[in-house]
Amino acid sequence: MPRTVLSFAALLLGCASLIAAEVDLGKKSPAPTPQKAPTPKTRQEATATPQASRGPQASPGPQASPGSQASPSGELPRYRPALLGTGPTAVINRIDTQDLIKRGQKDGRVMFCCSVAKTGEIANVWTYNKTPESLLLEQELVRRLDQAVFVPGIYNKEPVHCLFYGTVTFAIVNGKPRLRIFANQEAEELKKESDFVGPQPFVGRDSKFEGLHYPNDVLEVEITGLVELGLKIDADGNLKEMNVVSEYPPLKGFRRAAAEDFRVATFIPAFRDGKPVECNITLPVYYEP
Repeated sequence: MPRTVLSFAALLLGCASLIAAEVDLGKKSPAPTPQKAPTPKTRQEATATPQASRGPQASPGPQASPGSQASPSGELPRYRPALLGTGPTAVINRIDTQDLIKRGQKDGRVMFCCSVAKTGEIANVWTYNKTPESLLLEQELVRRLDQAVFVPGIYNKEPVHCLFYGTVTFAIVNGKPRLRIFANQEAEELKKESDFVGPQPFVGRDSKFEGLHYPNDVLEVEITGLVELGLKIDADGNLKEMNVVSEYPPLKGFRRAAAEDFRVATFIPAFRDGKPVECNITLPVYYEP
């Protein structure tokens, strides 16, 4: 029987969006970040004062789009992706950029996936596709995600357990740290720093997705694997097309595992400029023992 890396039960037990959250220590206003917020944002920016000892303090970014907020009557929106949020429990406000500089972190990037419970708490975290010399950034990210709280995802007006796919970038500009977290992993979207939140598979009554299943029925030696899936997902989160773009290492069962895990998935749709949209994406799927 395949091992369930992320299962419905795991999500229940332990179980962002800030398209781009930014820390610029050159300004004195608070910084953007992930956390539960009464009116979640789809795009935020944060700044921190040089005196911040542990990390930047969050400040709200631009207004959230109508589709991501509750109505005046308190009714939840039809769709809302899991978002990083704002406040002291937002992950971008917890990352200590000054300490990263002191410890020698250079420009770097780390991609990550985390399971976000209905409460916004994080159950599991996976990191992958990091640039060289990003180990310190990766370690700091994982440590801060452990106690971070996200704005939970919503599908059909109900909170759901979902997977958040993000990218964190760190750079030193004019001697000051610049930290950004994006809610997608698309190369072109990251290059443009566009207001795009990638689709998020979820566990719930409207989806048959049950998480990631490690192919231990095939492997004799436990190894990690990475599969890239090409997905076409409509503006309601329905999977329309899927193909395997790559598998590493090849012929170890990861291709089959990824195809089986996602062929029955329904997604919180992608959001662009605050509105749900159809998208074509390449989704990295990381497996570990």
